[in-house]
Amino acid sequence: MLSNYFEDLNVGDRWVSRARTITETDIVMFAAFSGDWYQLHTDREWAARTQFGQRIAHGLLVLSVASGFMDLSEGKVIAFYGLDHVRFTGPTFIGDTIHVELEVVEKKEKGPDRGLVKFRQEIKNQHGKVVAVADLLMLMQRKPQS
Repeated sequence: MLSNYFEDLNVGDRWVSRARTITETDIVMFAAFSGDWYQLHTDREWAARTQFGQRIAHGLLVLSVASGFMDLSEGKVIAFYGLDHVRFTGPTFIGDTIHVELEVVEKKEKGPDRGLVKFRQEIKNQHGKVVAVADLLMLMQRKPQS
């Protein structure tokens, strides 16, 4: 979907990504990279005593993995414009397999060569349960004028 020009996208268009399994290595590497060593993510014994009963992935790790699912084509996406209304609606456990479902929910022209597209992004696990939701805003290239 992000490989299309602004004009080729229509409100209601949907796209489903490939999937990827979240591993313990993902969590450890993200903790090391981000500096977020909170026990819920990194301490098996501590996390076992929480409502989740085990470690869960960082919410920002889940969003980061989801961003890697996007099919970006050179010249179509000008810039990532932002995320609005981000919510983590369920845990992502080690071993869960997540994917993204996108829907075009709004389009705005931003000039003769670009437009802003709002996508509703749902990140789901292997059971179809939504674990995160956000409005993804992308500045998209318009078709070149002949």
